[in-house]
Amino acid sequence: MRIKKVINNNILCVVDDKGAELIVTGRGLGFGRKIGQRVDASDVEKVYRMEDKTEQRRLRELVEQIPLEHLALTEDLIAEIKSTIHQPLNESLLITLADHISFAIQRKAQGIEFKNPLAGSILCYYPAEYQLGQRCLSLIRERCGVDLNPDEAAFIALHIVNAELNTTMSEMYDITRLIEGVIEVVEYFYRDLGVFDRESLAFNRFVVHLRYFAQRLFQDKLMTDSPDESDAAFRALIARNCKQHYKCAQCVAEYVKNTWHKTLSQEELIYLTIHLKRVSGDLREVPS
Repeated sequence: MRIKKVINNNILCVVDDKGAELIVTGRGLGFGRKIGQRVDASDVEKVYRMEDKTEQRRLRELVEQIPLEHLALTEDLIAEIKSTIHQPLNESLLITLADHISFAIQRKAQGIEFKNPLAGSILCYYPAEYQLGQRCLSLIRERCGVDLNPDEAAFIALHIVNAELNTTMSEMYDITRLIEGVIEVVEYFYRDLGVFDRESLAFNRFVVHLRYFAQRLFQDKLMTDSPDESDAAFRALIARNCKQHYKCAQCVAEYVKNTWHKTLSQEELIYLTIHLKRVSGDLREVPS
């Protein structure tokens, strides 16, 4: 490995023999070193590498700005997250989460804390990720002696969901707001039947559907209508046999059009109708 940039006494940006950029760390690894010099692999304690070149550049910029121990802490938090969530997570989670946690710790030292206005919705719609956020706060408390605001669990949860869905954080806020809006529309439509049991499996399945629906919506990847006659016949059959739920799906489509200025295809409407039929059977009466 050859040195591309000396970041500080303990961190180097290097290039390996295949031309890939890496961030390497080790006690005193960068002391007195110069660009172009070779680095002995036995002196390296930790190697950080992103497959995406843009993410690798962002990682290099990040390690120049935050304490190394915050990056190491985040790596341990992600290991904890991955022990529970077994689906692939975008590699950028290390960068976005380390940046957020480091900033939160610095803000705490300055007596500055942020409230998360979506904390209640995040707890409701992403319960597994929220619990992991709480676990991360416990680990930060154990490792750093810093007691972050409980709302930080919700922020961390959004970073995790963001890595699951490969979206941006701004998209995640929009996705959460859209889920909240759709559920309000649906509960109002079925108001005579009751309200959702937010801890039920059926509700959780519905929220998962809405997550991916919202992701498609904001990434302009909504399902389009197949011209195949059998597919068209199937859509017509569902609309005819599930009239009430199809009408609810149309109300959701109207909300999406009025709020987000997006038009849903018949394919999306039918897919939503099927999920509404399933979840509407889980509504429970509100005690009088």
